[in-house]
Amino acid sequence: MITFLACLTFLIVGYFVYGNVVERSVSLDDSNSTPAVKLQDGVDYVPMPWHKVFLIQFLNIAGTGPIFGAIMGALFGPVAFLWITFGTIFAGGVHDFLSGVISMKHDGTSVSEIVGIYLGDKMKIVMRVFSVILLILVGTVFVTSPAGLLTSMTGIDKNIWVVLIIIYYMLATVLPVDKVIGKIYPVFGAALLFMAIGLCGAMFVGHINGTRPMMELTLQNLHPDGLAIFPFLFTTIACGAISGFHATQSPMMARCLHKESESKKVFYGAMVVEGIVALIWCGVTIAFFGDTLSIQHALTEYNGLSGVVGVLSKGLLGPMGSILAILGVVACPITSGDTAFRSARLTIADAFKIKQEGFKNRFILAIPLFAICIALTTIDFNIIWRYFAWSNQTLATIFLWAGTVYLLKNKSNYWMTLIPATFMTSVCMAYILQAPEGFRLNANISNWVGVLSAAILFVLFMINKNKLVENVADKKIA
Repeated sequence: MITFLACLTFLIVGYFVYGNVVERSVSLDDSNSTPAVKLQDGVDYVPMPWHKVFLIQFLNIAGTGPIFGAIMGALFGPVAFLWITFGTIFAGGVHDFLSGVISMKHDGTSVSEIVGIYLGDKMKIVMRVFSVILLILVGTVFVTSPAGLLTSMTGIDKNIWVVLIIIYYMLATVLPVDKVIGKIYPVFGAALLFMAIGLCGAMFVGHINGTRPMMELTLQNLHPDGLAIFPFLFTTIACGAISGFHATQSPMMARCLHKESESKKVFYGAMVVEGIVALIWCGVTIAFFGDTLSIQHALTEYNGLSGVVGVLSKGLLGPMGSILAILGVVACPITSGDTAFRSARLTIADAFKIKQEGFKNRFILAIPLFAICIALTTIDFNIIWRYFAWSNQTLATIFLWAGTVYLLKNKSNYWMTLIPATFMTSVCMAYILQAPEGFRLNANISNWVGVLSAAILFVLFMINKNKLVENVADKKIA
């Protein structure tokens, strides 16, 4: 329990201390008109109060990510606490803050266009394709998982739930951001927070009366299957530490902020809160089941992650916990899926410079996205999720490199992105080389290749950093 409390304290202090360091790395001036104000169109550029934007951002980036990822991360043991804590403060928070701020400085443009500005046109094309594919995968995952759960709860055919969810997604994708998302997201975001706080409180009560003691910190890998901490822990827990999906979501909220000074509260703050939620779910899982082997047995016995969420919630919070569990594993993924498709629409619109004020243009862009989604729902969920895990962290890595060039260009402390960018490069390379969906190479070979690749990229960056800045010089710079 001491480890859990220490990590929780680090996260909170990290927001105020390192968050301020990150905030000072960029120039924020409330005399500048934000995109929400100067480009207000009543559809995507809509000024909203910062607390509402915060809750929307939090739910956009969270969904079931900090729940499911944290439960799977608990299989590695308490060492997962460290990745959640330090990943959030030094990688995820920086990533989310800069993806929001840089987008805001460039009129709310999408992450692919940001990458193009700072890493070149070739990377922009790669990122356009990469980010849209990722967003469609996320949207599809968050169609099939809640549809399956609703089927098990109601007995209604899964295909019917798929159709109903997609219809909702279509509406949320094309309607103005404040009509659907702006109204229901703050409610669901607050509910997700209350659920985590309630579970944390129940865990503490159980710990105090001795019924649920928690394992203290050990760096030993406790995964029952012996799955290596590097690189698998760093892809298993993504949304609770660092996630490229967040970089696709931040630009949407960059189009809704009144003031530049609200950036830290919304972007860095939402990431820290998500880290806290992930830490709680990881801690609760370890405390409730007692050891990692029992967690693995529970995943089998209760038919996967959704079942474990239900058992945990009901076991710790009673009937109210069951209601919150339904909210967590049904409503939350749906509210991440719809913004995934909305972000995909905006990414394509930015790439081809298609105006989005007209309903017809929004609808035309949305139709192909959902056609692909419907086709993907016929593929095994686990296959889609495995490819999402790697592509998600790869996107985060690419953005961190772009953010490094941005900070370098603006004569700021670029080490705060360069270090996590280098580390995540090694993770992504090692993962794809040894993962079942990758090249299935020996772990020793793939890990060394991953580290070597990251080291080479680091050296090349340091040698060519001035040239990179010069290449940005003729483009639109904020």
